[in-house]
Amino acid sequence: MHFCKDSTFCGKGVFSLYLCSMNYNVMGHKYTILITGGAGFIGSHTVRRFVKRYPRYRMINLDLLTYAGNLSNLKDIASAPNYRFVQGDICDFALVQKLFVDYDIDAVIHLAAETHVDRSILDPFAFARTNVLGTLTLLQTAKDFWAGRAGDHLFYHVSTDEVYGSLEGEGFFMETTPYDPHSPYSASKASSDHFVRAYRDTYKLPIVISNCSNNYGPNQYPEKIIPLFIHHICNNKPLPVYGTGQNVRDWLYVADHARAIDLIFHEGKKGETYNIGGCNEWKNIDLVRLLIGITDRLLGRTPGSSDRLITYIADRAGHDVRYAIDASKLKNELGWAPSLEFEEGLERTVRWYVNNKEWLKEVYERG
Repeated sequence: MHFCKDSTFCGKGVFSLYLCSMNYNVMGHKYTILITGGAGFIGSHTVRRFVKRYPRYRMINLDLLTYAGNLSNLKDIASAPNYRFVQGDICDFALVQKLFVDYDIDAVIHLAAETHVDRSILDPFAFARTNVLGTLTLLQTAKDFWAGRAGDHLFYHVSTDEVYGSLEGEGFFMETTPYDPHSPYSASKASSDHFVRAYRDTYKLPIVISNCSNNYGPNQYPEKIIPLFIHHICNNKPLPVYGTGQNVRDWLYVADHARAIDLIFHEGKKGETYNIGGCNEWKNIDLVRLLIGITDRLLGRTPGSSDRLITYIADRAGHDVRYAIDASKLKNELGWAPSLEFEEGLERTVRWYVNNKEWLKEVYERG
């Protein structure tokens, strides 16, 4: 750990240590962060963490509130004095420029993105627009606004392990793994990653990138497999499993992801990439059966009785076989590790959805 003697920025990250922000508290200063997509799944958990942990930070949440954005995810902090919500499009250059000027933005945590692979297959242009042009709009605005300005700025870009493609056998994705995207979604995220690094190299923009594995937890939009299948089990609907369910994913509890973002933002080395993984690989079919067992039990049914709902369907086009993250760089350099075993995290997740059926109902009614 590094200690600051005054309120100036120092060390290897945005702050050399969280203690630096204490000096800001004493002096009455604020550090303003623009977070994009903060009403979404990962974004809402990240916003909440920063708002509650860092009262001297001012968090500006820019979200378009598309189908996956939901302000009810943030009801508990909506009136916090260090939080502001702005509804808007990250592709709106004039709006983004105005936000930087009006709020004197010091840093960006960029989470806004189209993320669902099936949707990207149906409408790749929407993914290119949001994930590529939206990222480019933010990068250009940050570059122009921070040019010649004092202070230690950071553009933190949150990405996905899907940019690396597919692992056919053994091994893990590392930060040095070549990109090999197979879907319009992963291609759009790969392109945005390249633009972020290009701005680092061409314009010396201070950046950091993280690539995460599959997230799960409360408040996830129910087109993703875990909340979708919990909803279907509760309502005795078919559980559509692609192919034979042998595809493997590495699962990360969303609160652990938010904790990693916090750590990388404060202590990560500028210009670097960090992989965030759950160290937790599951075949899709094994995940579904575990999910059935937990949900049945919490609903008072015989665990496993909903196995009858499993329905195998034609495999998805370009379906990657296996994702697995090597998060040793994040562990060795910054001391991060997942806090939950998967079974515990999944139980917490199922309990949340079972106890928050009104949230699910509202989401489905909104479409």
